[in-house]
Amino acid sequence: MNNQTNSTSSQMTPPLYPAKTKAQVTLIFFIVIGFYLFSMVWTQRQMVGGFTDALGNMGVVINKFFPPNLSVIPAVWDPMAQTIQMAIIATTVAAILTVPLALLSAQNIATFKPIYITTRTFLNILRTIPDLVLAVVFVGLFGIGLFPGIIALIIFSLGILAKLISETIESVDMNPLEAMRASGGNVFQVIYYGLVPQVLPQFASFVLYVFEINIRASVVLGLVGAGGIGLVLDQQLGFYNYPNVMAIIILIFIVVLIIEYISNKLREALI
Repeated sequence: MNNQTNSTSSQMTPPLYPAKTKAQVTLIFFIVIGFYLFSMVWTQRQMVGGFTDALGNMGVVINKFFPPNLSVIPAVWDPMAQTIQMAIIATTVAAILTVPLALLSAQNIATFKPIYITTRTFLNILRTIPDLVLAVVFVGLFGIGLFPGIIALIIFSLGILAKLISETIESVDMNPLEAMRASGGNVFQVIYYGLVPQVLPQFASFVLYVFEINIRASVVLGLVGAGGIGLVLDQQLGFYNYPNVMAIIILIFIVVLIIEYISNKLREALI
Protein backbone atom coordinates (compact mmCIF):
# COMPACT_ATOMS: atom_id res chain seq x y z
CA MET A 1 0.00 0.00 0.00
CA ASN A 2 2.83 2.38 0.89
CA ASN A 3 4.65 1.61 -2.35
CA GLN A 4 1.46 2.27 -4.28
CA THR A 5 0.98 5.63 -2.51
CA ASN A 6 4.61 6.65 -3.12
CA SER A 7 4.39 5.82 -6.82
CA THR A 8 1.12 7.73 -7.14
CA SER A 9 2.55 10.83 -5.38
CA SER A 10 5.69 10.73 -7.51
CA GLN A 11 3.57 10.63 -10.64
CA MET A 12 1.51 13.59 -9.43
CA THR A 13 4.58 15.70 -8.50
CA PRO A 14 5.08 18.33 -11.22
CA PRO A 15 8.54 18.59 -12.82
CA LEU A 16 10.91 21.26 -11.56
CA TYR A 17 10.94 23.00 -14.94
CA PRO A 18 8.24 22.83 -17.63
CA ALA A 19 9.06 21.00 -20.84
CA LYS A 20 8.91 24.28 -22.78
CA THR A 21 11.52 25.87 -20.50
CA LYS A 22 13.81 22.85 -20.82
CA ALA A 23 13.53 22.99 -24.61
CA GLN A 24 14.34 26.72 -24.62
CA VAL A 25 17.35 26.30 -22.33
CA THR A 26 18.64 23.39 -24.45
CA LEU A 27 18.24 25.41 -27.65
CA ILE A 28 20.06 28.42 -26.14
CA PHE A 29 22.84 26.14 -24.89
CA PHE A 30 23.48 24.66 -28.33
CA ILE A 31 23.32 28.10 -29.96
CA VAL A 32 25.99 29.40 -27.54
CA ILE A 33 28.18 26.32 -28.13
CA GLY A 34 27.77 26.76 -31.90
CA PHE A 35 28.73 30.43 -31.61
CA TYR A 36 31.90 29.55 -29.67
CA LEU A 37 32.87 26.85 -32.19
CA PHE A 38 32.31 29.23 -35.11
CA SER A 39 34.37 31.92 -33.36
CA MET A 40 37.25 29.49 -32.76
CA VAL A 41 37.30 28.35 -36.41
CA TRP A 42 37.00 31.90 -37.72
CA THR A 43 39.77 33.15 -35.43
CA GLN A 44 42.03 30.32 -36.59
CA ARG A 45 41.38 31.30 -40.22
CA GLN A 46 42.22 34.94 -39.52
CA MET A 47 45.58 34.09 -37.94
CA VAL A 48 48.42 34.35 -40.43
CA GLY A 49 50.32 31.24 -39.39
CA GLY A 50 47.80 29.60 -37.09
CA PHE A 51 48.60 28.15 -33.69
CA THR A 52 51.48 26.09 -35.08
CA ASP A 53 53.54 29.12 -36.07
CA ALA A 54 52.54 30.87 -32.82
CA LEU A 55 54.04 28.05 -30.76
CA GLY A 56 57.16 28.16 -32.92
CA ASN A 57 57.52 31.91 -32.43
CA MET A 58 57.27 31.48 -28.67
CA GLY A 59 60.86 30.25 -28.54
CA VAL A 60 62.06 33.29 -30.50
CA VAL A 61 60.25 35.66 -28.13
CA ILE A 62 61.65 33.93 -25.05
CA ASN A 63 65.18 34.20 -26.43
CA LYS A 64 64.68 37.95 -26.95
CA PHE A 65 63.26 38.71 -23.50
CA PHE A 66 65.40 36.40 -21.37
CA PRO A 67 67.51 36.77 -19.37
CA PRO A 68 66.03 40.04 -18.04
CA ASN A 69 68.37 42.94 -17.31
CA LEU A 70 67.60 43.38 -13.61
CA SER A 71 70.19 46.15 -13.30
CA VAL A 72 67.69 48.56 -14.88
CA ILE A 73 65.23 48.22 -11.99
CA PRO A 74 66.79 50.92 -9.72
CA ALA A 75 66.49 53.40 -12.61
CA VAL A 76 62.74 52.81 -13.05
CA TRP A 77 61.66 53.09 -9.39
CA ASP A 78 60.64 56.73 -9.87
CA PRO A 79 58.31 56.01 -12.85
CA MET A 80 56.88 53.07 -10.88
CA ALA A 81 56.22 55.38 -7.94
CA GLN A 82 54.56 57.86 -10.31
CA THR A 83 52.26 55.10 -11.56
CA ILE A 84 51.20 54.28 -7.99
CA GLN A 85 50.69 57.99 -7.28
CA MET A 86 48.48 58.29 -10.37
CA ALA A 87 46.31 55.43 -9.13
CA ILE A 88 46.08 56.81 -5.59
CA ILE A 89 45.13 60.35 -6.67
CA ALA A 90 42.63 59.16 -9.28
CA THR A 91 40.99 56.68 -6.91
CA THR A 92 40.74 59.26 -4.10
CA VAL A 93 39.17 61.95 -6.29
CA ALA A 94 36.81 59.44 -7.90
CA ALA A 95 35.75 58.12 -4.47
CA ILE A 96 34.86 61.66 -3.34
CA LEU A 97 32.92 62.45 -6.53
CA THR A 98 31.17 59.09 -6.38
CA VAL A 99 29.27 59.93 -3.19
CA PRO A 100 26.79 62.47 -4.65
CA LEU A 101 26.55 60.66 -7.99
CA ALA A 102 25.82 57.31 -6.36
CA LEU A 103 23.11 58.86 -4.18
CA LEU A 104 21.50 60.57 -7.16
CA SER A 105 21.60 57.38 -9.24
CA ALA A 106 20.06 55.15 -6.54
CA GLN A 107 16.35 54.72 -7.16
CA ASN A 108 15.40 54.40 -3.50
CA ILE A 109 17.18 57.65 -2.56
CA ALA A 110 16.70 59.83 -5.66
CA THR A 111 12.91 59.66 -5.78
CA PHE A 112 12.72 62.53 -8.29
CA LYS A 113 12.73 60.64 -11.59
CA PRO A 114 14.33 63.27 -13.88
CA ILE A 115 17.40 63.55 -11.61
CA TYR A 116 17.67 59.77 -11.33
CA ILE A 117 17.41 59.20 -15.09
CA THR A 118 19.83 62.04 -15.91
CA THR A 119 22.47 60.80 -13.48
CA ARG A 120 22.10 57.19 -14.63
CA THR A 121 22.45 58.24 -18.27
CA PHE A 122 25.55 60.31 -17.48
CA LEU A 123 27.21 57.38 -15.68
CA ASN A 124 26.32 54.99 -18.50
CA ILE A 125 28.00 57.34 -20.97
CA LEU A 126 31.13 57.45 -18.81
CA ARG A 127 31.33 53.65 -18.72
CA THR A 128 31.08 53.34 -22.49
CA ILE A 129 34.35 55.27 -23.05
CA PRO A 130 37.45 53.05 -22.62
CA ASP A 131 40.21 54.36 -20.39
CA LEU A 132 42.73 54.16 -23.24
CA VAL A 133 40.57 56.42 -25.43
CA LEU A 134 40.25 58.89 -22.55
CA ALA A 135 44.03 58.92 -22.12
CA VAL A 136 44.60 59.56 -25.84
CA VAL A 137 42.13 62.48 -25.77
CA PHE A 138 43.63 64.09 -22.66
CA VAL A 139 47.22 63.56 -23.85
CA GLY A 140 46.22 65.45 -26.98
CA LEU A 141 44.73 68.23 -24.83
CA PHE A 142 47.35 68.57 -22.09
CA GLY A 143 50.44 66.91 -23.57
CA ILE A 144 52.53 63.97 -22.37
CA GLY A 145 52.72 63.57 -18.58
CA LEU A 146 50.94 62.40 -15.46
CA PHE A 147 48.09 64.90 -15.49
CA PRO A 148 46.20 63.51 -18.52
CA GLY A 149 46.60 60.01 -17.11
CA ILE A 150 45.14 61.09 -13.76
CA ILE A 151 42.15 62.78 -15.42
CA ALA A 152 41.51 59.70 -17.57
CA LEU A 153 41.67 57.41 -14.53
CA ILE A 154 39.33 59.64 -12.53
CA ILE A 155 36.64 59.47 -15.22
CA PHE A 156 37.22 55.75 -15.73
CA SER A 157 37.01 55.05 -11.98
CA LEU A 158 33.98 57.28 -11.51
CA GLY A 159 31.90 55.23 -13.93
CA ILE A 160 32.75 51.95 -12.16
CA LEU A 161 32.49 53.16 -8.57
CA ALA A 162 29.25 55.08 -8.97
CA LYS A 163 27.53 52.07 -10.53
CA LEU A 164 28.73 49.65 -7.83
CA ILE A 165 27.88 51.97 -4.95
CA SER A 166 24.47 52.96 -6.35
CA GLU A 167 23.51 49.29 -6.67
CA THR A 168 24.69 48.72 -3.11
CA ILE A 169 22.56 51.64 -1.91
CA GLU A 170 19.51 50.24 -3.71
CA SER A 171 19.87 46.94 -1.82
CA VAL A 172 20.02 48.40 1.72
CA ASP A 173 17.34 47.91 4.35
CA MET A 174 15.02 50.92 4.05
CA ASN A 175 13.23 50.40 7.37
CA PRO A 176 15.76 52.40 9.48
CA LEU A 177 15.66 55.22 6.92
CA GLU A 178 11.86 55.33 6.92
CA ALA A 179 11.82 55.34 10.72
CA MET A 180 14.20 58.32 10.81
CA ARG A 181 12.09 60.19 8.28
CA ALA A 182 8.94 59.49 10.31
CA SER A 183 10.61 60.79 13.47
CA GLY A 184 11.47 64.10 11.80
CA GLY A 185 15.00 63.50 10.51
CA ASN A 186 16.11 65.61 7.55
CA VAL A 187 17.73 64.23 4.40
CA PHE A 188 21.31 64.58 5.63
CA GLN A 189 20.55 62.95 8.99
CA VAL A 190 18.80 60.03 7.31
CA ILE A 191 21.74 59.48 4.94
CA TYR A 192 24.43 59.89 7.61
CA TYR A 193 22.86 57.81 10.39
CA GLY A 194 20.72 55.37 8.39
CA LEU A 195 22.46 54.81 5.05
CA VAL A 196 26.18 55.32 5.66
CA PRO A 197 26.59 52.57 8.32
CA GLN A 198 25.03 50.05 5.93
CA VAL A 199 27.04 51.08 2.85
CA LEU A 200 30.43 52.07 4.31
CA PRO A 201 32.08 48.59 4.40
CA GLN A 202 31.12 47.88 0.80
CA PHE A 203 32.15 51.38 -0.22
CA ALA A 204 35.64 50.89 1.20
CA SER A 205 35.90 47.46 -0.44
CA PHE A 206 34.91 48.82 -3.86
CA VAL A 207 37.35 51.73 -3.56
CA LEU A 208 40.20 49.28 -2.89
CA TYR A 209 39.05 47.15 -5.80
CA VAL A 210 39.05 50.13 -8.17
CA PHE A 211 42.49 51.12 -6.87
CA GLU A 212 43.80 47.71 -7.96
CA ILE A 213 42.26 48.22 -11.39
CA ASN A 214 43.82 51.68 -11.65
CA ILE A 215 47.29 50.31 -10.94
CA ARG A 216 47.01 48.05 -13.98
CA ALA A 217 45.26 50.67 -16.10
CA SER A 218 47.87 53.32 -15.34
CA VAL A 219 50.56 51.05 -16.79
CA VAL A 220 48.60 50.73 -20.04
CA LEU A 221 47.85 54.46 -20.18
CA GLY A 222 51.56 55.16 -20.06
CA LEU A 223 51.89 53.45 -23.44
CA VAL A 224 50.00 56.36 -25.04
CA GLY A 225 52.02 59.05 -23.25
CA ALA A 226 50.14 59.36 -19.96
CA GLY A 227 53.32 59.06 -17.87
CA GLY A 228 54.47 56.54 -15.31
CA ILE A 229 56.12 53.18 -15.82
CA GLY A 230 54.08 52.54 -18.96
CA LEU A 231 55.82 55.40 -20.75
CA VAL A 232 59.24 53.94 -19.89
CA LEU A 233 58.05 50.50 -21.01
CA ASP A 234 56.92 51.92 -24.35
CA GLN A 235 60.28 53.66 -24.82
CA GLN A 236 62.22 50.47 -24.14
CA LEU A 237 60.02 48.56 -26.57
CA GLY A 238 60.67 51.23 -29.18
CA PHE A 239 64.44 50.81 -28.67
CA TYR A 240 64.11 46.98 -28.85
CA ASN A 241 65.68 46.64 -25.40
CA TYR A 242 63.79 43.43 -24.66
CA PRO A 243 65.84 42.40 -21.58
CA ASN A 244 65.04 45.80 -20.05
CA VAL A 245 61.37 45.35 -20.97
CA MET A 246 61.30 41.96 -19.24
CA ALA A 247 62.84 43.43 -16.09
CA ILE A 248 60.20 46.21 -16.04
CA ILE A 249 57.42 43.64 -16.54
CA ILE A 250 58.75 41.60 -13.61
CA LEU A 251 58.82 44.74 -11.43
CA ILE A 252 55.23 45.61 -12.38
CA PHE A 253 54.14 42.04 -11.66
CA ILE A 254 55.71 42.05 -8.18
CA VAL A 255 54.31 45.49 -7.28
CA VAL A 256 50.80 44.52 -8.43
CA LEU A 257 50.94 41.30 -6.40
CA ILE A 258 52.02 43.18 -3.26
CA ILE A 259 49.27 45.80 -3.70
CA GLU A 260 46.65 43.09 -4.28
CA TYR A 261 47.76 41.24 -1.15
CA ILE A 262 47.55 44.38 1.01
CA SER A 263 44.21 45.32 -0.55
CA ASN A 264 42.73 41.86 0.08
CA LYS A 265 43.80 41.98 3.74
CA LEU A 266 42.22 45.41 4.14
CA ARG A 267 38.98 44.19 2.53
CA GLU A 268 38.89 41.19 4.84
CA ALA A 269 39.25 43.50 7.83
CA LEU A 270 36.51 45.85 6.62
CA ILE A 271 33.83 43.35 5.63
